[in-house]
Amino acid sequence: MPVIEHQQFIKAPVELCFDLARNVDIHTQTTSTTKERAVGGVTQGLLEEGDTVTWEAIHFGIKQRLTAKVTLMEKPYKFVDMMVKGAFHSFVHSHQFIEEAGGTIMIDKFQYKSPFGPIGVVADKLFLEKYMRVFIASRAKALKNIAENMD
Repeated sequence: MPVIEHQQFIKAPVELCFDLARNVDIHTQTTSTTKERAVGGVTQGLLEEGDTVTWEAIHFGIKQRLTAKVTLMEKPYKFVDMMVKGAFHSFVHSHQFIEEAGGTIMIDKFQYKSPFGPIGVVADKLFLEKYMRVFIASRAKALKNIAENMD
């Protein structure tokens, strides 16, 4: 089961970073390359523990839907979401926020299992793990840009 971990320093308070990361509207903004949008469950505003959201996006040229549920919320330091329906066999995405001098360290930890057994393992090695690393890092940089440029 691949585990992707990405750390991003953001020159902004922990509360702001936490709220931006769980904001459905900001998520849509930071994933514009895949045309991601919320189409079910909570479709705008801040996600809370127990909430579900269904995302529609284009990955690998294919329109896909994925439903995730927020399973843990420790404001403003951590929240966890997990897939309840979608293209992966399973995933758990933990978002952690650590106060640091001059800002916040945001840590994404994404653990997933690909579908299709051995074929999925091969897909991970050939392209999926790299694709997910780039996707998570790109979203973190976009969130950093938003947080650091708020007035």
